[in-house]
Amino acid sequence: MSSLKLPSAPNSGLFKQGYQTQSNADGAINRNIQACREISSMVATSIGPCGKNKIIVNHLQKIIITNDAATMLRELDVVHPAVKVLVMASDQQEREMGDNSNYVLVFAGELLSLAEKLVILGLTPTEIIQGYTLANKFALKELESLVVDQVDDVTVKSELLKIVKPIISSKQFGSAEIISELVTEAVLNVLPRGNPQAFNVDSVRVVKIMGSSLESSFVLRGMVFPRPPDSHVKSVKQKSKVAVFTCPIDITTTETKGTVLLHNAQEMLDFSKGEEQQLDTLVKEIHDSGVRVIIAGAGVGELALHYLDRYGLLVIKVPSKFDLRRVCRVCGATPSPRLGALSPEELGEIDVVETTEIGSDQVTVFKQDKNTSSSLTSTIVIRGATQNNLDDIERAIDDGVSAIKGVLKDSRLLPGAGAVEAELVRRVTAYGEKTPGLLQLAIKKFAEAFEFLPRTIADTAGLDTNEVIPKLYAAHTPAEEQSSSEGLSIGINIEAESLEDSLVDISHEGIYDLFISKKNAIDLATEAVNTVLSVDQIIVAKRAGGPVMPQQPRPGNWDQAD
Repeated sequence: MSSLKLPSAPNSGLFKQGYQTQSNADGAINRNIQACREISSMVATSIGPCGKNKIIVNHLQKIIITNDAATMLRELDVVHPAVKVLVMASDQQEREMGDNSNYVLVFAGELLSLAEKLVILGLTPTEIIQGYTLANKFALKELESLVVDQVDDVTVKSELLKIVKPIISSKQFGSAEIISELVTEAVLNVLPRGNPQAFNVDSVRVVKIMGSSLESSFVLRGMVFPRPPDSHVKSVKQKSKVAVFTCPIDITTTETKGTVLLHNAQEMLDFSKGEEQQLDTLVKEIHDSGVRVIIAGAGVGELALHYLDRYGLLVIKVPSKFDLRRVCRVCGATPSPRLGALSPEELGEIDVVETTEIGSDQVTVFKQDKNTSSSLTSTIVIRGATQNNLDDIERAIDDGVSAIKGVLKDSRLLPGAGAVEAELVRRVTAYGEKTPGLLQLAIKKFAEAFEFLPRTIADTAGLDTNEVIPKLYAAHTPAEEQSSSEGLSIGINIEAESLEDSLVDISHEGIYDLFISKKNAIDLATEAVNTVLSVDQIIVAKRAGGPVMPQQPRPGNWDQAD
């Protein structure tokens, strides 16, 4: 009897065992769109000033409460390959502009779900991609004509507030006034007067200290370390030299293991005395070279600390190599990998080092003089009741500081509060009407996708979207005798009590969006969507690694209680 031949899957001999493939015939595009829609609908409710927060418990069981898309995606492990494309686009936006990462995701999700309807209508993905690319080009060109204002002088506080305040409002609505004041003050401290383009985002630091409330936050010129110095000397009031060591400040140990043979008790006493003397001369050398402050990148030994105290030196341990780098920048020192007296070029200078108590925490402050026009580092000390709250405020501050980097590249501002989107819906639809052929369907859908922002803003603010959105469109449709620029600055008023005051003129309220950030976001989202639509097959290799151990105990095992 011949053996029974079992039918096997087609192409089973093509790849190793464990491969998965999804092709277009199985509806791979629809599945990809569904997955992308899932993630974008998740972050959609967090967009805008009244956006909802999400609680995320990451793989280390740490609880994060935030409405910042970039943070959410960083903490979530997204494995779906198509969704990863959107996540990468959002991540790129966060890195380049520091804001609008939510926008990229939600806009891309909206474009994809509209593309799905077009696929059902019978358009091929290639036609949709062509339509979207045309519409994208047109929208970016139109953005240029929607500019309503610009930041004229970045060294003036009121000009900087124009862009910092709206960005922080979208993250921390209610406390935006206080936070944006802190951010602008900190930025103006470190902004190079002669060449503002050289502004470094890293120059504005944030130190979070629990206790009190946000109103007690303040800005310091210089750096703040949330730990007291290790030595007895806690503060140095006059200008003093600083030495930075990256090696442990302790008795030097040899690289290789060695054995010391001691014949009698006297030799043993002399041996430890020799070590002490060696340290004493080392510390004396450092003291004689004029150094009064020592920053240690690694540990400080007990014996070394005793001698450092004896010579009246202030010692602080900075375990983070990034902070060590920043301190070197503040005081102009060169970190030394060996212990001993340093040459004058390697030493830095600091005006004041003091230890103060903020709340119940002792902190060390490296201050620069008030007289210097711009300091190299500025620190915002934020206070608050819970760690989660402080983390969220820190994220808002980071976004505000990154926005200033964007303003330095391009200072043009667009109207905020959904005004730009309402205008783009109208203009791109009109462009679609003029385009012949099937592409106009894709172009009109592209225009429709922009509606997500005014809709979400109105929705999260508790307004009736069915009434507010038509009203917004009506305001943006110019009457015959009106010039089209009049309705341009009309956006949604999130503090509206009734339908009558649901719209607001953003130029009175000062709600602006950064032109370069929005342009980048629209471009990135369209690119990501086109990438997802052009995929017709997903092939997933078998995961590397050996067999995975079962997590639960198997029932029926005699060694384990059932």
